[in-house]
Amino acid sequence: MSKKNIVFIVSLDEKQKPGRSNPYKYGIDSWKKWCKDKGYEVFVLTDRVYEEEYMSANWHKTYALTLLENSKIDYNQVLIVDADIVVHPDCPDFFKETDGKFAAVMNDGDYEWVNRGIKKYGKLLFNDITIKNWEYFNSGFIIVNKSHLKFFEKIHKFYNENIEKFKYAQENFKVGNDQTPLNFFTRLYDVDVKLLPNCYNLQNMFQKSLLHYPNHSWFTDELHFLDSAWVYHFNGVPPSPERDVHYWMERTYKELYND
Repeated sequence: MSKKNIVFIVSLDEKQKPGRSNPYKYGIDSWKKWCKDKGYEVFVLTDRVYEEEYMSANWHKTYALTLLENSKIDYNQVLIVDADIVVHPDCPDFFKETDGKFAAVMNDGDYEWVNRGIKKYGKLLFNDITIKNWEYFNSGFIIVNKSHLKFFEKIHKFYNENIEKFKYAQENFKVGNDQTPLNFFTRLYDVDVKLLPNCYNLQNMFQKSLLHYPNHSWFTDELHFLDSAWVYHFNGVPPSPERDVHYWMERTYKELYND
């Protein structure tokens, strides 16, 4: 099989979040259509590497390259993308913009959450390594290649050797689980990170007044974010019974793909 670029998506439910993966089909289908147009492939992980008690769904993204290697799937570059993301059909080929580096988009939003996570994880596990907000990437969209395989193997070794501390952090810090450690790991293991423009991972759209909620929004009920980026990340969406993540992902997908 010739080498291809691959989009790798983790789609796993969690006991504390039943039905978590239901809206992900819209994101996955958008990537399948985008990849078909580009001649790339999609790999969707639906089986756990470890039980939920040992490793959360988000941490499974660190096994992307290992799983591809074990499956004898040859590849060039791999986009590891969160399942709560929808891509525009006209999105440019971002694989051509990485310069062969570990590529991601700067995190844009939830700055108190980020700063708190940096301080707490830094003190507990990473010897107070310093990360500035403008250097901190969002882990929902990262591009890697074969040269990063050993990097992820080092992460797995570190995680397994410090599992009790990671469990404590995830239960008590309330600042996510994989994103801040991944930022620390790139510094701990001297990985050169290229930051891509935020059009490839538009995050925290509710905070940016891009999601309309009746009786709460001053702007019109349109998908204004479609003019703001190519890749739409539905993180930080309020748990509204009428306009939750499922609503926004379905509406976005149907408007973009006429399905």
